[in-house]
Amino acid sequence: MHVAELAHLELTEDEIEAFGRHLDSILTYSSKLNELDTEGIEPMAQVVPPGTEEQNFADASPSGTPLREDVPEPCEIIGDVLAGAPDPDPPYFLVPKVIER
Repeated sequence: MHVAELAHLELTEDEIEAFGRHLDSILTYSSKLNELDTEGIEPMAQVVPPGTEEQNFADASPSGTPLREDVPEPCEIIGDVLAGAPDPDPPYFLVPKVIER
């Protein structure tokens, strides 16, 4: 129930019971990770796709992950996106508040 309140979810008693069982199952499963021997394993900041470490990429990050060139591209749907906005004046548009907590 506390997790649902933190997420601002309104759940029925049946949903609370069902999700409680699911959450308990997930936490039980994830606690098994504590049983793994991680001695000598360096912490990771990013997962590298398999096989990329030994490949030589011209456009690669320091970790060896292949990257594409960061090129801005035109947005063809901006008019459609702004058509439904109540105040579409650049550079931003306002929308009504939808969460009342």
